[in-house]
Amino acid sequence: MSSIAEVKSIVGKSEVKTEIIRKSIHMLVALVPLMAALNVDLTVFILAGGTLFYTWAETQRVKGRNVAVVSLLTAAASRQRDGDGIVFGPITLGIGAMLALMLYPQPAAAMAIYALAFGDGFSGLFGKLFGRIEIRYTGGKTIAGSTACFGSVLAVAVGILPTFQAAMTIAAAATLLEMLPTRDMDNIILPVGVGMLSWYLMI
Repeated sequence: MSSIAEVKSIVGKSEVKTEIIRKSIHMLVALVPLMAALNVDLTVFILAGGTLFYTWAETQRVKGRNVAVVSLLTAAASRQRDGDGIVFGPITLGIGAMLALMLYPQPAAAMAIYALAFGDGFSGLFGKLFGRIEIRYTGGKTIAGSTACFGSVLAVAVGILPTFQAAMTIAAAATLLEMLPTRDMDNIILPVGVGMLSWYLMI
C-alpha cells in the first residue's frame, strides 16, 4: 500500500510541475494586448508566424527531430493525455489570441485575451494544486479552478468594463466557457465568447 501511495505522490508532483510550466507559458499571451496597442497588424503577424513555427517544430518533434528550445519546452509542458502526438495547446492559444484581435475592437479584444491568459491560466493551476471537488459533466474541472477563473477575470474586468455588473457578467461567462469539456479548444472558445460579450456590453 505504501508503494502505491508513493507512486501516486510522485505522479501528482510531476503533474503539478507540468501544469506550472504549461500555464506559465500560457499566461505570456497577456503581453499581446500591450503589443497590439503599438501595432495590431504586426502583432497578428507575429502571432501567426509564431503559431506556424511552433506547428512545424511539433511535427519535427513527433518525427524524432527536436527543434532547439521549442521541443524541450513542449516536452516539459505536455500532459499525459497528449501522449506522443502534437501538443495542440499553443496552437489553439495563438489562434484564439489572433481571433480576438481580428474580430473585436479594443478594449473588448484585450478583455478577451486577458480572460484567456488569466482565467484559463489560473483555473488550471488552482485546479491542479487545490482542486478536490470536481464539477460533473465538465471533464474534470474543479470548484477551486472555476473559482480562480471567476476571481481572476473579475479582477481584470473591473478595470476594463464600464460597470461592476458588466464585469461580473464577463467573469461568469468566462467561467462557464472555461468549464466546457473542450480540452485545448477552450483557448479559442473562451476569447471569442468573452470578446463578443465584452463588445456588446461596451456598445
